[in-house]
Amino acid sequence: MLKDGEKGVILQRDKQSYAIAPHIPCGLVTPEKLEKLAEVAKKYQIPALKITSAARIALIGIDEKEVDDIWAELGAEPGHAVGLCVRSVKVCPGTRFCRLAKQDSIEMGMELDSRYHGKPQPSKMKMAVSGCKIQCGENCIKDLSLYGTAEGWTVLVGGMGGIKPRLADVLVEDVSGEDALEILEKTLDFYRQNSKRARIGFMIDAIGIDALRQGVLGD
Repeated sequence: MLKDGEKGVILQRDKQSYAIAPHIPCGLVTPEKLEKLAEVAKKYQIPALKITSAARIALIGIDEKEVDDIWAELGAEPGHAVGLCVRSVKVCPGTRFCRLAKQDSIEMGMELDSRYHGKPQPSKMKMAVSGCKIQCGENCIKDLSLYGTAEGWTVLVGGMGGIKPRLADVLVEDVSGEDALEILEKTLDFYRQNSKRARIGFMIDAIGIDALRQGVLGD
């Protein structure tokens, strides 16, 4: 029997079937990819397809012996839905499509996805990028996130849902895209060096946001 994460599978409630969730960076998908998902689902009589909270499309109810063939036909990489890593980067439509957006969340989100999706961390981590303060990427419950303003990017840290939900703290406001990426990298470095296998929000609760800010931004 496959374990969760092995070959990109998630064991289902019946303890016999599996789900897989191909990686769809920032939830952007082409008609061709949708057609391929539908084609494979029909061929293997997959009983359910589910759009996930991470903006992926999960294929649910797969028999173990068909997992390899399905991945081969999809020609896609697994989304990191389980494990101690960056599991997803959620984005809003941003300036490409939304009249309210102040920054290009899709471009920034794709950059974060290429850098960090699946990258190991002390605990599971979710990221988000929103084009404005409305935060349609649900920044407030993401471990690391950015939202756009007319002056640049605001960086948020420590949000999470779960049994003990926590709203994110503002780390720094109105920085350039280049600076925002550098700050995120420094935040991750600090987190990896100082976390005791807890989500970044719990680390902040233990040491305080000022200690994190000092460690990342200095004076």
